[in-house]
Amino acid sequence: MTTTTSSPLRVNLSDKIREALEEEIVSGKLYAGCRIDEQELMERFEVSRTPAREAIQQLATAGLVDMVPRHGAVVATLSLTEYVAMLEMLTELEGLAARLSARRMPAALRKDLEASMHACDQAAAQDDPVAYETANRWFHETIYDGSLNEVLARYLRQMRLRMRHPQRSLFDRPNRVKNSLGEHKTIVQAILAGDEDAADDLMSRHISSGGNVYVDAVARGGVSKK
Repeated sequence: MTTTTSSPLRVNLSDKIREALEEEIVSGKLYAGCRIDEQELMERFEVSRTPAREAIQQLATAGLVDMVPRHGAVVATLSLTEYVAMLEMLTELEGLAARLSARRMPAALRKDLEASMHACDQAAAQDDPVAYETANRWFHETIYDGSLNEVLARYLRQMRLRMRHPQRSLFDRPNRVKNSLGEHKTIVQAILAGDEDAADDLMSRHISSGGNVYVDAVARGGVSKK
């Protein structure tokens, strides 16, 4: 029996396209409900239809894209009910990542964690919510990597992408940067001290408070509440 495998070049091209689209979802360039055109991807990345289509399929599998009849691929939209359900999961899994990082984080990643904390400090001092959001992403992803659990880290990244707020930044809310920065500092202290229980608890509280900011944004309108 003959088995067929994907060409490594084709896989690399589809991965490249997928990663570029993921970054655009994170940055807000691609927002919830935005259509992703297969032909445009082919022209933009100078590829054939197959890797463009495979990249879209990968995003759909990860829940980042919905396939809508007669419209094609669109960036997925979360309802309030779906968001709250995912927030409950994210709260527990982020806490677990912090717990495992307190137990396992290698020295090199500890330095990265401190560097990400410094970046958060600088963005907060400059009152720059967009820069803070970038530093915040670095902070959390360092903790994911520090858990030394690749499955957990990959799942958390996918959830973060799916829960991306449709507006540019949640950190333009009053006092959110200040509060987040203070929470980050206590989490870093717990992880570097190897205090697993404290790291887990502090991170869970941090994620929960951030989720409340989102719900407040929903209450102001502009997000699906189905």
